[in-house]
This record gives sequence, C-alpha cells and structure tokens, in this order.
Amino acid sequence: MISPSGPLQGPHELERAVATAESLGWEVQVGQHALLRTGYFAGDDAQRGDDLLDALQDDRIDGIWCLRGGYGAARLLPRLSAELLQRHPKALIGYSDITALHAAWQRAGLVSYHGPTARAPLSAFSRDSLVRALQNGTDSCGEAPDARMVHGGRATGRLVGGNLALVSSLCGTPWAIDCRDAIVVLEDIGEATYRLDRMLTQLRLAGAFEGCVGVAFGHCTDCPDTTEDGTRTVDAIVTELADALQVPTLQGIPVGHISDQWTVPFGAIATLDADARTLSVLTATVTRFH
Repeated sequence: MISPSGPLQGPHELERAVATAESLGWEVQVGQHALLRTGYFAGDDAQRGDDLLDALQDDRIDGIWCLRGGYGAARLLPRLSAELLQRHPKALIGYSDITALHAAWQRAGLVSYHGPTARAPLSAFSRDSLVRALQNGTDSCGEAPDARMVHGGRATGRLVGGNLALVSSLCGTPWAIDCRDAIVVLEDIGEATYRLDRMLTQLRLAGAFEGCVGVAFGHCTDCPDTTEDGTRTVDAIVTELADALQVPTLQGIPVGHISDQWTVPFGAIATLDADARTLSVLTATVTRFH
C-alpha cells in the first residue's frame, strides 16, 4: 500500500485500508512514506516515487494498492519506464489521480485495475467486483441497468482511460492514452460541465479518440451544469461526443467517485453492448492476483 498522490487524513484511514486488505486474505506491506504530508502531496516527489519503485522491485509483492488519489501521480511518471514495468509486472489498483499510473501500465502493455482506493470503505458491490477482478479472474463488470444508451451498437476492444482530467492532461506527453481499437472508460469529479466540454474538445482536436471502438462513461460526480452564462448538461456533452465518434456509447456505468463501483481491468479485452447496457470483460485476458 502506497500513497503516490495526495495525503491521507490520518492513521485511521491506513488502519481501515489494512483491515480491508486483510479481510480479503492479503498480506499487507505499507510504503515507508504512506502517512507523510508535504503540502497537498503525501510526501515529496522523491519519497512517493521511492515507495512506488520499492513496491515494484520487491519480488515478495504481487500488487500495489494505492491508498488514495488526489494529485501528484503524474509527477512520478519520469521515474517509470515500460522496460521497468515489464521486468516487474505488478497488479496496480486505484482510480482518479491514479489514472496517471494506469497510463504507464498501459504504455507497457500490462493490465492494471481501475478500482477503489484502499482507504475508502468497501461496499458489498465494490468488494464483489474487486474480488472477481483480482482473485477470481472472472468478469468484474457486467450489466449496468441504470446506464443510458447514448449510441447503440456492440464493440470489442482493449479497455483504456480513467479520470477525464488526467487523460486530457496526459495528451501530448509520452504517456498519452492510446485509444486505437479501444473502449474508452471515463469518469470525473468536481468539474463544471464547461470544463468537461473543454477537456473532451481538447482530446477530439488532438485526434486522441481516433480509432476508438466504444465509449463507456461512468459518473461525473459533483459536476455543476450552471454558470453565469448559461447551462449545459453532462448528458448533452456526452451525446455530442457520441455523435461525433459514431461508436457504441454508454453513460452512467458504475465507475467513478461513487460508493458502488466496478473494478475495470485496463489493458484487458472487453465487449461493450450499448443496447444491452453491458460491459463484459473477456476473462482470458485478465491476470489473477494471489
């Protein structure tokens, strides 16, 4: 367990995280600097990066469960190379700011897991999906009956993406998300809808969506749609994206800053059926975590 981004609110969050992992039957090793605070980081870049590299290079460790998101993971990317990750393949678990690390895993051709951070209480729904993804190696997604079919159809491809703000911030860097032949999964929090619009427009103008075969939008939590200049909804923005891309698109899958969330194995192959409102992971592409 490491804190590659923002700081924990106190030892009680680490204690809860360890208890959750042990309830899953996992043995826990905590990064040396996991409880540090330096401004809005969990320690400085060197300390957070050292914890990440230590976890990667320790052969006793099978997986890296990030304690929280926040901000700061992208600052560690220069210390990661595809060769390093391929020499020490580890399961990576987390979401939100951890998207930056998922991008490095995707660049190395490895599977990583967009799922709950370790500090958060784990709902029964989230726990079930996490166990299916990490321990059983079975489909950790499935039906999303509350999702909105935005553009119909069915597509199969790699799962990529993460937090929209991080995906857009990586555009133009060596860690930019490769959407070719991929189903793009996106979520966000705390962004006014015009900012969501701006980030998606940036990605479209950069050609980042070129070759993508489907879009699975999760939740945009606490994203107000009203400004002094007018109102525009998340629904309208996602519809515009789907109309531009003309690929199967769902909105509102259980992914994002919500209590009940899927663990999505980025880099694995999945099928998105927008009409049936399902996202099905092909289990042969998922690595089991012991």
